Amino acid sequence: MVDVGGPGRLHDRVARGLRTAIRDGRLAEGDAVPPSRALAEELGCSRWVVTEAYGQLVAEGYLAARVGSATRVSWSPRTAAKPRARRTPAGPAVRYDLAPGLPDLRAFPRRRWADAVRSVIGSAGHYDLDLPDPAGHAVLRATLAQYLRRSRGADAEAASVSVCAGVTDGLARTCRALRAEGITDLAVEDPGWPRLRAAASSAGLRVHPVPVDDDGLRVDDLAPTPARAVVVGAAHQFPTGTVLSPARRAGLIRWAREVDGFVIEDDYDAEFRYDHHPVAVMQGLDPGRVFLLGTVSKTLSPALGLGWLVAPAPVVPALRAANPVAAAPPVLDQLALATFIDRGWYDAHLRASRRRFRTRRDLLLTTLATRLPQARASGTAAGLHVLLHLPDGTDTRRTVRAAAAAGLRLADLDDYRVTPSPGRALVLGYGNIGDTEIPAAVALLGEVLTR
Repeated sequence: MVDVGGPGRLHDRVARGLRTAIRDGRLAEGDAVPPSRALAEELGCSRWVVTEAYGQLVAEGYLAARVGSATRVSWSPRTAAKPRARRTPAGPAVRYDLAPGLPDLRAFPRRRWADAVRSVIGSAGHYDLDLPDPAGHAVLRATLAQYLRRSRGADAEAASVSVCAGVTDGLARTCRALRAEGITDLAVEDPGWPRLRAAASSAGLRVHPVPVDDDGLRVDDLAPTPARAVVVGAAHQFPTGTVLSPARRAGLIRWAREVDGFVIEDDYDAEFRYDHHPVAVMQGLDPGRVFLLGTVSKTLSPALGLGWLVAPAPVVPALRAANPVAAAPPVLDQLALATFIDRGWYDAHLRASRRRFRTRRDLLLTTLATRLPQARASGTAAGLHVLLHLPDGTDTRRTVRAAAAAGLRLADLDDYRVTPSPGRALVLGYGNIGDTEIPAAVALLGEVLTR
């Protein structure tokens, strides 16, 4: 009944033989195994060998031993069977990607990023491999502070910078700190990123949508809300593509001072401005009232999971205390980004990306105007997306579904709205599509719209 051949100590071989017999079904659940003395005599070994084997199988769950009763099999293939995972049908293959939110992943600077990682691995001290600082490695924090001062006009010092996993993570940390400071209500742009609303709600804040028009967030509409903090994409609002006007920038700072509150600036893709130099961040106007959030997800890749948060100096202690278990990204990745910036590679990548995206945006707008004259594109010459306004009555939800079935990824403006609006529009991203694919993608969109 029990095969005790093979390598190993005898009691291990006995346990292995019994285990195999149980798993094969030769010993069924509920069957009594022979008394240890009887099996020992049958195998020609000491009783200790059998009791050791039985004890091992009891510990593993194959056998159950009760005082005054026989030792029985307690396992069967049936009881161990796991529910089969439901197979999700594969969706149509994506032929053309016009969804927003991604940079050109084909153009990720693999060689230089690999060089940065190699440099870090070779030069990092043993102390760099210690438990990481939750606020981020001091080297990257200093590098980011210098970069933000130079390129975005920020008022940033290393002590006020925290390294995080991206804008959503940075916002969640900020909202927890605000709640600890007694702020319970947050205003957000409508339309806007749903995950930012979700991050604020998960931190315990009540969220109040405030509309956006051609001049950005309607600052006057903040007054009727109980909010003392607001999230705003000042340099390039998503998804409308507007820029917060100078008058509203000033008005927003005044509002924050009047309510003793804060502005949270989402600077997610402001490096990409194609008609003139990028607008500087609001944070430089009043660093004591403005949090600044940024990320490389829109410039390099979201796979890196690297971002930053610049907090007003008086709030930094509350920010740290409100996020005691917040984990910074892997230290070696942080140091690689610091190296990538310090060696000028990040600036070079941004320059090349701006040239590429400017050309791609122009191509997309020209193709849309030619192929879809009934539609109207809008948005500042910036970022990685445009809005495509469609005739009234267009079923944009059906359009997105039909396009997906044909292999074309799109986004419906309604997916970013809190308050319904009669205007019909699609959000078209041009970051992650090749220039040569744009004519075919727009042609396919035209076919979908005429069905």
